Amino acid sequence: MTRKETYIREVARLLVSFLASGNAEDLLTYLVAGSNLPGPRENLELAGAFSETVREFAIADADDRQVLWTLCVELACISPEDAPTGDPHEFLSFCGVRGIGAIGSVSPACAGAALTHLAETSVDPRWQVREAVALAIQDLLSRQRDMTVPELEGWVEGGSWLAMRAAVTGVAEPDLLVEPELAEAALRFHRKTLIRVYMAKERQSESFRALRKSLGSTLSLVIIALPGIGFEYLRQLATLDDQDIRWIVRENLETNRLRRQYPETVQHIRAQLP
Repeated sequence: MTRKETYIREVARLLVSFLASGNAEDLLTYLVAGSNLPGPRENLELAGAFSETVREFAIADADDRQVLWTLCVELACISPEDAPTGDPHEFLSFCGVRGIGAIGSVSPACAGAALTHLAETSVDPRWQVREAVALAIQDLLSRQRDMTVPELEGWVEGGSWLAMRAAVTGVAEPDLLVEPELAEAALRFHRKTLIRVYMAKERQSESFRALRKSLGSTLSLVIIALPGIGFEYLRQLATLDDQDIRWIVRENLETNRLRRQYPETVQHIRAQLP
């Protein structure tokens, strides 16, 4: 049995106990103990096992789905003051966010509420919780695309820097980008985001810097999915007299995924940069 299979079996056992008793203490203790926090990275494998198991339980029983939804929302809403960055209890918020995405992905009735929660959580000061938002968005895009894409478009057009970051990071997932419609949506999101970056006067905030850092890699994933129009767009960006846009172009050109597959094109665009 793999480690992930062990996680899934134990999470399933603890969820059964929680649903029978209404007491989540054993489940939460298990998640906190396995969080890998404090440390450089939370236990992504355990969080993934939690979200997958919650999704399967939500599919199987509507009553259980509602109970699990309430649990995940409560976990996601644990505040940074109660579970600061690096605290093992931060992992509960991470898992709650993943669970919201998992349940929303299999329940159209919950998908809209899930997106509302994710929009609110996208501005959480804890970077690992924000990463959970991007992963939850990917769950929703995989199963509730028609509702999720327009919602994310709204974040890109009028949301905060961190909401925009969640949208472009969430959609820039290779398994999703094999779908032509999602690849086109991803490129559209990046175009709209970079227009806002180009027009921005205020660029010193941590939120802006977080968005810029993400754009330094996500665009290359979209280009791999749509190399023709993707590289043409990158060439256009390279001509702009904007320090942050040029940084984003350079960072994407340095990614191994572009350098290895399109070395000549990368070299040509790099030569355009001052």
